[in-house]
Amino acid sequence: MSNSNGKVAIVTGATGGIGFAVAKKLGSEGYSVVLNGINDDEGAKRVEELLAEGIKAEYCGFDVTKEEAVTANITKIGEKYGKIDVLVNNAGGLGGRSRFEEMTTEFYRFVMALNLDSVFFASRAAIPFLKKGENPTIINYTSNAAWNAGGPGAGIYGTSKAGVQTITRALAKDLAEYGIRVNAVSPGTIDTPFHQQIKSTKPEVFASWANNIMLGRLGQPEDVAGVVAFLAGKDAAFLTAETIQVGGGQALGI
Repeated sequence: MSNSNGKVAIVTGATGGIGFAVAKKLGSEGYSVVLNGINDDEGAKRVEELLAEGIKAEYCGFDVTKEEAVTANITKIGEKYGKIDVLVNNAGGLGGRSRFEEMTTEFYRFVMALNLDSVFFASRAAIPFLKKGENPTIINYTSNAAWNAGGPGAGIYGTSKAGVQTITRALAKDLAEYGIRVNAVSPGTIDTPFHQQIKSTKPEVFASWANNIMLGRLGQPEDVAGVVAFLAGKDAAFLTAETIQVGGGQALGI
């Protein structure tokens, strides 16, 4: 696939799951994609897979919770390409489960850093280069947990995602004057390694989740990647400060 439009996309947490599907989708649409992750071996493998499909891709290893590393690496990428067109803040996660009474401050800070600090650090570093981009945009990931506060032990995950929900709108307000759009996707239950533990220990519970989804199936990473690619593209040129639920109607219950 030729990179005729010369556009550059950074996808954090892109060595597997939804992040890799997003990188692949954007790459297939002509972006040069920079995959971020913390597993350098996985990163190298993923880049090889994309290169083999004619996608322009490179790997940039850094921890999205570490301010200096995020700033240095995103600045380096921006300087290399002269601009950034799309930043996908895909990295994040549950971080484990803990009820508040026994929650350590370290756990609290880790989950907030993983989901919220990461968006702040990466977005702040990318803004000067997004200003030079074509139809520039930031895409964040929130969750139903931002509204319903998550399941047992996922309260701080929900709290961090509520922060992402609001920082998405705040960034959209802040950056509108530069023509930089900021939106979010809210994936429902997507069949990825995120759910690996319950899938392997309680497969019947995992399978039953589809019964609570209007469309009667779990999501696939590609379902989210398609919406992210739409938000990144010209067809979404008048969309900002929005959150799109990608959950097969799950948020409404049935």
